[in-house]
Amino acid sequence: MPIQGILLSMLKMYPEETPLKGEESSTTFRIGGNKLLFISLGCPRNRVDTEVMLGILLKAGYEPTDALEEADYIIINTCGFLETAREESLATIGEVHDERKEGAKIIVTGCMVQTHNHEIKKHFPDIDYLLGSGDVEGILRAIQSKTQGSAITSARSYLEAGEVPRQISTPSHYAYLKIAEGCKKRCAYCVIPQIKGPLRSKSLEQIVKEFRTLRAQGVHEIILIAQDLGDWGKDQGYKRSDGLIKVLETLLKEEGDFWLRLLYLYPDEITHSLIKLMKSDPRICPYLDMPIQHVNNRVLKSMHRATSREAIVQTLELLRLEIPEVTIRTSLIVGFPGETEKEFEELVTFVKEHPIDNVGIFQYSQEEGSHAWALPDQIPDEVKVKRQKRLAKVQKKVVQQLLKKKIGKTLEVVIEGYHPDSPYLLRGRHRGQCPEIDGEVIINDPTGVDAFGKRYQVKITDVIDYDLVGSTCSKIIDHR
Repeated sequence: MPIQGILLSMLKMYPEETPLKGEESSTTFRIGGNKLLFISLGCPRNRVDTEVMLGILLKAGYEPTDALEEADYIIINTCGFLETAREESLATIGEVHDERKEGAKIIVTGCMVQTHNHEIKKHFPDIDYLLGSGDVEGILRAIQSKTQGSAITSARSYLEAGEVPRQISTPSHYAYLKIAEGCKKRCAYCVIPQIKGPLRSKSLEQIVKEFRTLRAQGVHEIILIAQDLGDWGKDQGYKRSDGLIKVLETLLKEEGDFWLRLLYLYPDEITHSLIKLMKSDPRICPYLDMPIQHVNNRVLKSMHRATSREAIVQTLELLRLEIPEVTIRTSLIVGFPGETEKEFEELVTFVKEHPIDNVGIFQYSQEEGSHAWALPDQIPDEVKVKRQKRLAKVQKKVVQQLLKKKIGKTLEVVIEGYHPDSPYLLRGRHRGQCPEIDGEVIINDPTGVDAFGKRYQVKITDVIDYDLVGSTCSKIIDHR
C-alpha cells in the first residue's frame, strides 16, 4: 500500500465556501521547523488522539507533510484490537522503516504499543521512540528526544481536558468528538477493557467546550464517538442511556444548523426516551451504529452480551416504526467458538427477515486475554471464511433492495468533492451515510453546485453497488 499521511484533507483546509472550477483551494503551511508525517490506523477514537498530537506539534512550530520522502519525523498511531490490526500496524511500520529518507525518526504510539510493544521491538529494534496510548501529550518530548526511548505509563487511554491543541484532519465540514474512553462491558471476544482500561466519561463541560470549538471552526457535522455512547456517565451515576440523553439535550441547546451523528450504541442502551429525543430534533441524524454481533440466544449468552434475539428484534421494529427514515449499521461475528451450522443459519435468516442498511461482517478472532480465548470448540479458519462470504452475499442483496427504495426520492446531501473515478462526477453523503465507512451519493449532474462541504437537494435516480446516484436540484440555505 502506498504510504500517505492523514494530513491530505487537513492540508486543503476547506474554507467556508470552497471554490470549484480549477480555483486554488489549498493552504500552504509556513510554520518552520522540521516536517511531520502522521499515519493513523484503527478507529476514529485513534484519529482524535492523532489530531491532538498533531495540534501539539503544530503549535510547537513543526511543519506537516503528506509525503513520506519529505518527512523528518514519522508518527504512526497503531491499532492493537485484533490480530489483523496488529499485522497491519507492523506492515505499516515496516514500509515506513524501509522507505523513509535517511535520518528520519520513527515514533510509534497507540494501542499496539500499550499491549504488544514487545512485538514491535522484536521486528524493529531501532525504532526511535515508543509512546503509550494514554500518553498522547508526551508526543513533543518523544520527537525531541536525542536518544532512543519510550514512555509507556499505566494510562491506557486519553481524554482531552482543558485547553489542549487539536488540529482537525478531516474535511472541515465534519469532525469526531470523543465523549468517553475505556469500557465497562465484558464481552467474551473483546480485549478493549484490557487495552483501553475502564470506562472514563469526559465531563459535560468539556464536551460542550469542544463542541463549540468545532462549530466555531465551521464544522457542520459532529460525530459523537466512544466504545459505547450509551455508557457515558455510568461512572458518574447515570443509568442506561440517561447520560447520553443528557449530553444530547445539552448540545441541542446550542444554536445553529448542524448534524449530530451517533456511532457505537449497543442495542440494550436504545431506550424509548432516546428514540423520542432523536425524533424531536432533526439535527440528530436518523442514524445508529448498533453492534449486534449475533442473534442466536445461546451464542449471545456465550458472548456475554446483555441482550437477546427477542430484544434485538423489538428494538429494530421500534426504531423502524418511530423513525421510518432511520439508517441502521451493525456488526456481526461469524465463527464464534461453538457456533453450529444451525446457529449460523439462524443469523443468515435474520439478515433476510430483518433488513439492516449496513452490516460489517467479521470472522471471530481468538484474542489472548479475552474470555473466549480458552473456550472449547474453536471454529476452523476455513469455516469462518466460508460463513463470512455466505453472509456477505446475502447482505449485498438486502442492501440492493433497500437502496432501490430511495430511487425517485430527493435527499439532503453534503457534497464532499470530486469522485475519484471521474472529474465529471461529484461525491457526497446524505444523513444516513457516515463518512469513511458507508456508501456515498454519486452526483452525475452537478449543475448548481458551487462549493464543497455544503448541502444540496439531490434527486436519486439509480443505484450502483452500495452507492446511490443522483442529480442536484437546489442548494440548501445554511443557517449557522
